[in-house]
Amino acid sequence: MMKYWDIFYSNFIANLLGYGGGPATIPLLEHEVVDRLGWFSTREFSEMVALGNGLPGPIATKLAAHIGYVQGGIPGSIIGLFASVAPSLVMLLALLGILMRYKDSPKVKMLTRVVRPTIAVLLGIMTYDFISDSYTGVGWIHTVILLVAGYILLEKKGVSPAYVVLGALIYGAVLLG
Repeated sequence: MMKYWDIFYSNFIANLLGYGGGPATIPLLEHEVVDRLGWFSTREFSEMVALGNGLPGPIATKLAAHIGYVQGGIPGSIIGLFASVAPSLVMLLALLGILMRYKDSPKVKMLTRVVRPTIAVLLGIMTYDFISDSYTGVGWIHTVILLVAGYILLEKKGVSPAYVVLGALIYGAVLLG
């Protein structure tokens, strides 16, 4: 029963504090399930994020459902999924009127300008951790090859993330496995 509570709490708190949507919740969720609970290694979590990004739909709900399933089966998956959407649901219902009244307020706009760089720093730290873990696991040559190939395919060629992740998996299976 405690594991279900941990599944709920880790997903709920990450999505409650993850101002800015799914990508903003990833470092918070990583802290919960990797650092605090120790359910996954950084490498396992980064693989979940990579696969989740290649699939359609919001990343936060995919991660929540997968983490819940791995830790608690189908009930854990349902709990994780509910916990990932519950903060938005509760806040939307409770604050809809207030948000509509103050959406153009200079203070709200200033808050957004302050929070966005914080999220960018958290995402940068998470990226550094993923690259560091990759370097430790497979060496700098493979890490650089995957980083450069991923950048070129995603940013320059416009290839779907699903194909980039699939290519990285094949690369790892053939050359590293």
